[in-house]
Amino acid sequence: MSKLFIAGEVFHGAGSLDELKNIKGKKAVIVTGGSSMKKSGTLDKAVAYLNEAGIETQIFEGVEEDPSSATCLKGAEVMKTFQPDWIIGLGGCSAIDAAKIMWVFYEYPEVEFEALIKPFTVPVLRNKAKFIAIPSTSGTGTETTGLAVITDREKGVKYPVVSYELTPDIAIVDGEICASMPAHVTSNTGLDALTHCVEAYVSNIDNNIADALSRGGLEIVFDNLKKAVESPDDIQARQNMHDASFMAGLAFNNAWLGIVHSLSHQVGALYGIPHGASNAIFLPNVIRYNSFATERYPDLARVIGKETSEELAQAIETLRSDVNNQSAIKEFGISREDWDKNLDYIAANALADPCTGFNPRVPTLDELKVIYNACYEGVVYTEKATVSA
Repeated sequence: MSKLFIAGEVFHGAGSLDELKNIKGKKAVIVTGGSSMKKSGTLDKAVAYLNEAGIETQIFEGVEEDPSSATCLKGAEVMKTFQPDWIIGLGGCSAIDAAKIMWVFYEYPEVEFEALIKPFTVPVLRNKAKFIAIPSTSGTGTETTGLAVITDREKGVKYPVVSYELTPDIAIVDGEICASMPAHVTSNTGLDALTHCVEAYVSNIDNNIADALSRGGLEIVFDNLKKAVESPDDIQARQNMHDASFMAGLAFNNAWLGIVHSLSHQVGALYGIPHGASNAIFLPNVIRYNSFATERYPDLARVIGKETSEELAQAIETLRSDVNNQSAIKEFGISREDWDKNLDYIAANALADPCTGFNPRVPTLDELKVIYNACYEGVVYTEKATVSA
């Protein structure tokens, strides 16, 4: 028997933000990032809807990209004073992920961040508050996952905190909120959703529901991402991408991810490379690497009118180019000298990343270094390549 892990309630469609006015409670803390939600009017709308519901609100803003545990502790202090019964993550994945860990620290002030790093060690939540996720980007699917990615800035490591306790009680998937998302963010986050579809489908966990969501999400991304990038006011394309992101998140919440994410977490933490951009660089070569261990990629290839693993990898490379994303890590200005200096460190961290355990092929340290080097240069991975090549 299996259990499907999903946000408790899901409201989706343009204008679904107004569901906040039906929330029952007394106090809510809204956690958000920079100024985009304020500038777009979404934050003010959310506060107005909550006020209509008779809920007093307080705002914690300024969550940085790749949020740190220190930021999460600051937010928890605000919550301990205000005592909300709802915590709302509003904005990109950084705001929502940070809000999830603030929630943990709010309910368990004595917990140490290091204690949360081991998968499924988050203590039982909902003793003080429930959680609402309202994403403004269409990529991570964090609105329906038991995952939050937090960065240790001193170590230069991203830690995926994994626990079904973190799965939101309510997800609001409103494509109108994405209308102000810049083209490069639309591109990066859309390619992140695509990566989730692919990795969930080929993971070593069999789940028919996750498989169907992965195939459906992949088809929607290929049909809508370029349109969403080129025509930002196309709300239908925005909603389609938002739905695909949710579907991909629900898929990997039940089947988990693989080494694309293990590799990406490290370059994001050390070099600040946007997560979706690095995923899109690693994904085609990881498909080539994994194709020796799984026969599932052709299933995904057929969804988009292709046949083989290699054709799928090439189609992703074409889409990546069509939406103006980078094709090599070195394009982010990282010198070969700096890359070589850190290669052993990031490869070791990638090998230890929780996502590695769900990959269809068990990698070695040297194999991860070969993939890293191929993606640094932007060349095709081959089985015959060596670390020094």
